[in-house]
Amino acid sequence: MGLRPLGERVLVRRIEADSKTKSGIIIPDTNQEKPLKGKVVAIGPGKRHESGKVFPILDLKIGDIVLFGKYSGTEVKIDGETLLLMNSDDLLGIIED
Repeated sequence: MGLRPLGERVLVRRIEADSKTKSGIIIPDTNQEKPLKGKVVAIGPGKRHESGKVFPILDLKIGDIVLFGKYSGTEVKIDGETLLLMNSDDLLGIIED
């Protein structure tokens, strides 16, 4: 991976939603919304306090499945793959299995 997030930013890979409804109806690509779930790929070191001390993002680890807002983050293209770079505050929660 060629990108390391700075500060309290997180790099997320979107998890594609099913293209079929529960009843079996296939949804065309043009009508699908972008997924609001993703997998954490990289995490920045954390927030820097005025004193210079860095406070890491404790609740999050690489590989977590997270939920984020519809318009959160900035899309970045790395090695032909589109990922989202967002602030950790944009994450709404961790999805647990």
